[in-house]
Amino acid sequence: MNGYGASAYQRVQTTLGPRQLEAHLLLKAAAQLQSFKDNWSYDAEAVAEALTLNRKLWTILGTSATEDSNPLPAELKENIGNLTVFVLKRTLEIMDDPSPEKLSALITINRSLAQGLRGQGDEE
Repeated sequence: MNGYGASAYQRVQTTLGPRQLEAHLLLKAAAQLQSFKDNWSYDAEAVAEALTLNRKLWTILGTSATEDSNPLPAELKENIGNLTVFVLKRTLEIMDDPSPEKLSALITINRSLAQGLRGQGDEE
C-alpha cells in the first residue's frame, strides 16, 4: 500500500498546489471516517486503517507546520500543534474504545481545516 499511496499522492500533487493537496487529503480522510460513522458495523481492521491514515496525515501536517523553518505565525503554528495533539489522542481513544460518536470531532476538524486551506489559495 505504501508504494500505491506514494504514487497516488504524486499524481494528485501534480494537479494541485500544496494547500489544495492538503485540503484534498483532509477531506478524503474525513469522508472515510464519515462513512464509518454513518454505517457503523464495526470492522476493526477497516476502522483502524482509516484512523491510521488520518493519524499519519496529521503527523505530517503537525510536524511540517510547527517546524522552525515554517513561515507561519507562531500563534498559528501553536494552534496546529495543539490540534495535532488532540487528533492523535482522540485517535488512540477511538482505537481503545470504538464508537461512531467519537469520530465526529475528527471529521469536523478535518473538514474545517480543509475549508480554511481552500480559502487561502495555493501561494502567498
